Amino acid sequence: MCAESVISVEGLGKRYYLSHQQRSDTLRDSLTQKFRSLGRRLAGTGGRAGDREEFWALRDVSFTVHQGDVVGIIGRNGAGKSTLLKLLSRITEPTTGRIRIRGRVASLLEVGTGFHPELSGRENIYLNGAILGMARAEITRKFDEIVAFAEVERFLDTQVKHYSSGMYVRLAFAVAAHLEPEILIVDEVLAVGDIAFQKKCLGKMESVSQQEGRTVLFVSHNLQAIRQLCRTALLLSGGQVQSTGPCAKVIEHYEHGLAGAAPTSVPAPSDDLRTLAYATAIAIATQEGTPTDCLPVGCPWRARVRFVIATAQPDFVISLGLKSADGTAVQTAWLPPQTLGPGDYEAEFVQDRVILEAGTYTVLVGLSSGDRGLQQFEAARLDITAANARGYYAGTSGVGLVLNSMQSGLRRL
Repeated sequence: MCAESVISVEGLGKRYYLSHQQRSDTLRDSLTQKFRSLGRRLAGTGGRAGDREEFWALRDVSFTVHQGDVVGIIGRNGAGKSTLLKLLSRITEPTTGRIRIRGRVASLLEVGTGFHPELSGRENIYLNGAILGMARAEITRKFDEIVAFAEVERFLDTQVKHYSSGMYVRLAFAVAAHLEPEILIVDEVLAVGDIAFQKKCLGKMESVSQQEGRTVLFVSHNLQAIRQLCRTALLLSGGQVQSTGPCAKVIEHYEHGLAGAAPTSVPAPSDDLRTLAYATAIAIATQEGTPTDCLPVGCPWRARVRFVIATAQPDFVISLGLKSADGTAVQTAWLPPQTLGPGDYEAEFVQDRVILEAGTYTVLVGLSSGDRGLQQFEAARLDITAANARGYYAGTSGVGLVLNSMQSGLRRL
């Protein structure tokens, strides 16, 4: 039996007008601009039409969310994620389309939303509960739990305008999560909190959805948090829905889009590099030597980088690194510094098993001599696949950048 729909969005659009006012450096310019604008209005030509540009933050967005769903909303900055949440939270009205919501909605969209700065933390808890339609007795029953979760007991009777951004977010999330909304909407605002509190919030959202059957919409640029919490996801790009469905598939679509612009060959060296040192080719392959751009977790792999030393380079180092789709450096390896004379060379980096989690990565190559960087570039895209998207990586293991985890060698061609 299909779960009941609690959010239904059909053909949703939100239009804004961007103002383009001509700069007036002098009083004469300002007066001239005003008179010209008045003349256009008197002539019936619209006056300000040329000063405004139509901008659709969202256009023709449609989707359905069922009771108990935990939906991750992802996309680049400016994709329309925050606008969508404001529409769902009834903070602003849509230009086109229709939204149907069943149940109480609690939103945590940005620091400052929903709290009155002149009221104390205690008073704001009761104010937010009243806005959600809860009786005072219901709020009192949850009060101690909210305060304990937020860890703001000492400042409970202090005006929230004196709170730090972290304290503000802790209390705001505690209120939103504990006052029993049917639908909880959380934006990237959790990034303001420290790591321990972020984990605490993720755990609470997981509990709210799995144990209490409540619906959660979660916007974040932290794809590991999205993977951990969400079962389904929605990808926005340019104000439109690009992909919906199982979380892993939508994230894979997003990561391919982020990494798709990465070059797949070595850039041509500048004239300066031609007199020093520069890379000429890179190849990624399986252990057997088959070229590939896709590897499963646990599979052995190797990378070979060819380069030219034009003039002798003391303390020469060549490095190979990987960064995730969100730009996080996750792994690097390098050859020990050594003096190399003129000639053609090939460096090889070998790893007995892929230790990263499933996702799309960019391969980075760097050449340096002593303290001087010679050449750094993005060389290729590498897709890591797995049935279980868990690997040895900062997002899942708590380990940061993995240093020199590959065996390396050098030969002269």
